[in-house]
This record gives sequence, structure tokens and C-alpha cells, in this order.
Amino acid sequence: MFRPRDSHDISLIDTSISISPTAEIHYYHDPFNNSITVARFAESTSELRFDSSFRIEHYGKVISGYELEPYAQTYPFIYDNDELPDLMRSIERRYPDPGRQISNWARRFLDPSGKTDTHTLLASMNAAIKNDFLYVERYDQGVQDPLDTLRNGSGSCRDYALFLMEAVRSLGLAARFVTGYLYDPSLDSDEPATVGGGSTHAWVQICLPGVGWVEFDPTNGLIGGANLIRVAVVRDPSQAVPVRGVYTGSAKDFLGMSVEVNVTRE
Repeated sequence: MFRPRDSHDISLIDTSISISPTAEIHYYHDPFNNSITVARFAESTSELRFDSSFRIEHYGKVISGYELEPYAQTYPFIYDNDELPDLMRSIERRYPDPGRQISNWARRFLDPSGKTDTHTLLASMNAAIKNDFLYVERYDQGVQDPLDTLRNGSGSCRDYALFLMEAVRSLGLAARFVTGYLYDPSLDSDEPATVGGGSTHAWVQICLPGVGWVEFDPTNGLIGGANLIRVAVVRDPSQAVPVRGVYTGSAKDFLGMSVEVNVTRE
């Protein structure tokens, strides 16, 4: 999963991929309409290398609460009956929370009066993860259980994304996991540096009536904006592994893996 998703806010100008050793390549779209590159190899090698490059035009913007449908500007609200069947799997929680710890964390941000501004609610949850949790780079396989992220008060970008996704789902909102790339504006200006550049990045989309799927990056406290480049959007992180495959050989043949991501502004 290397190729950015084309959309009205991301126009893919050109893309290329170079794979060593030589491979037979074909492409397909998965059930979420992500572009998948499949490589099959016919020769042995001491190194497996993928070089992917692309140029895009990005029209991302910051979303304000005033753009939501009037009925969705305060929480709680109910999705439209025509959309609800398609959103149900993105509302459904996938990780156990027997003591309702994640649910209770999410409900801390609700107004006791019974009505909460939706944009403020989600922005506060997004910011709280950035401010209250400790970001750590994790090279372990998979994603940390959301309860472990809460108990430890720490995690990587993918752990943060999954935690936020489960938290908003506990409130009955539809959320999806996103993997992609992050542009760090500090490379080209005096803006503060963002966290997660130089590698693949992960964040969340939350469905809001009137504006659709909105990007929330709890690692950096970002909402929307032009710094996030989507590659794959899925229901669960296990469905968005950037590189996956098998090889023939002994277990000790694997010597490690390095990842380098460079995003620059033209």
C-alpha cells in the first residue's frame, strides 16, 4: 500500500515504483477501494527493496464546526437513515472494554447539560491524546490494544489512532483507520515540527454529516489540513499493513527492515 488515494482534495499527478529484485507486478482495488500493488518474484536475492515515488496536488483544509449539518452541530445526533446501514461497521467497536474505561474517558468531554458542541467535543478528544499521552516510536508488529494505550498513557501514531477510533465509536460515531504519509511544514518554514514524519503515519477519519469523513491526527492534534496524505482507509488497522508478504528461506534469513519517507513541497 504505497499509492495515495485520488480524491477531490488529492490529485495524483504521477507515480512510480521500482522493486528489486525484478518482479511481476499487477494492481487491484481492495474492498475499501485502496490501491494494492502485488509483486511476485522468480529469483533469489539477498535484499528486498521497494522505491515508491509520487507527485500530488493537495487541497486539504481545516474543517470548522459551522460546516456540519445543523442537526449534527451538537452531540448526540443520529446519522441519516439512508447512510446508517453503510456506516454501521465503522461504528461497531472491535476491541473489548469490559470496565468501560475507554467509554468513560470519552464521556469526560461531554457537557453535563446534555448537549455538547460536536466540533469542540472531537477537537478536545484529539488534543487530549496529543497533550496527555507520551508519544513513543514502536517497531513491534501490530497495534497496541486501546486499553493498554490508556493504561500506559503512551503509544505510537497507530496506537493513538486506534484509541481515538474506539473512543469515538463508544459515542456512536463512525470512524475509520487511515495509513499514509505526513508532510512536516517545519522543513520549509519556521512552523513547529510535527511528529511522525520520516516514516509511514496513521490517523483517523470520523464521519460528520455535512462534511463527510474528516481527518483527525491525535499524534499532532491536527484536524483536516493539507499535511496528511491518505494511502489506505480501512475499518481496522490489521487491514492497512503497508508491506505484507512471504518469502522462502529460514527464519534467520531475515536481517531487519528500514523505512524512509521523504515528503517535500514544490
